[in-house]
Amino acid sequence: MKKLSILVASVLGATVLAVAPAHAAPMTVATSTGAVSGGVTTWTTVTTGTSTSNAIARPVPEDNVIDDSDVVRFVATVDTGTSVVATATNATIVAATNAVAAPVNASSGSASLTIATGTGTTATFYVYTKTTAIGTVVVQNGGTTLTFYVQGTAGKVNTVALTGNDSGSTSSVVTVTATATDVFGNKISGRALSALVVNGTVDTTTAVTGSTLADFGTKEFKVTLPTTGTTTLVISAAAGEIASTVAGFNSVTSSAVKSISVRDLAGELAAVTAARDAALAAKVAAEKALATANAKAAADLKAATDSATATIASKDAEIAKLKADNAAALAALKKAFNALAAKWNKANPKAKVTLVK
Repeated sequence: MKKLSILVASVLGATVLAVAPAHAAPMTVATSTGAVSGGVTTWTTVTTGTSTSNAIARPVPEDNVIDDSDVVRFVATVDTGTSVVATATNATIVAATNAVAAPVNASSGSASLTIATGTGTTATFYVYTKTTAIGTVVVQNGGTTLTFYVQGTAGKVNTVALTGNDSGSTSSVVTVTATATDVFGNKISGRALSALVVNGTVDTTTAVTGSTLADFGTKEFKVTLPTTGTTTLVISAAAGEIASTVAGFNSVTSSAVKSISVRDLAGELAAVTAARDAALAAKVAAEKALATANAKAAADLKAATDSATATIASKDAEIAKLKADNAAALAALKKAFNALAAKWNKANPKAKVTLVK
């Protein structure tokens, strides 16, 4: 019995030790950025990224390879047996960077990742971004939530695009806006552009894309048109500013061409005015012809009406005369009959005939 009691006590004690909750320490997260030299990465701890004003800057992966120099490394220290959940906006999370056996490119990763620590106490993941907009990385473990801010720095010029009017008046000045973007569509400030114009002049042959809120990544060129013809403007990125062609990415378009036709506005106005005057004259002539036709139609109608009225009056007179003549003839006939009847009745009192009224 004594041995049994000792055994039971030992089992109960072991059970208590197994289920006794450990004191959960708050999660801590260390961030660092990598620099690769000779195939070796040196990680430098960063303490920024705590607000939008000090976001951790990383270059966008314009070579389509996510290596240590493109990412922010996050190392979360937590309790054993827990999980770390990371969620990103305007950024992408990967569990590892590029390796020969496991390539990681600009389409790799996701917006969220859950890492179970198992028997360990740390969870490591990496974040890269393809946009110069500020992104967030939210890291959660237990009751602790930490938010970090990251931001991409644009790559070299992948595309030059031109916007502006396609035509202008003789000898006028037309504004053409050049926009420089990297392979991910981010506008790039401080990039040198050169201008070439055919059949016209341009205010500057070299310029740099702007860095203010109003002109970030763009530059305006003022083109003076000739008197006739078409002006051709070519804007190109400087040789050292152009991105390399990378497999899996769109083709590099480091220059753009815009044609601006010269319009003779005075001549166009004169032609429009002449056409308007001709249309107005035609309208007046048509209205005059219509008025003449209406007047003739009215006169013809009146004449026809008058003729019909006169004919009706004549026929009425004829009818009246016929009625009068008929009445007179009938009266004379009655008179003659009654005279003969009176003579008859006098001569033949027993065979009298009735007089006609």
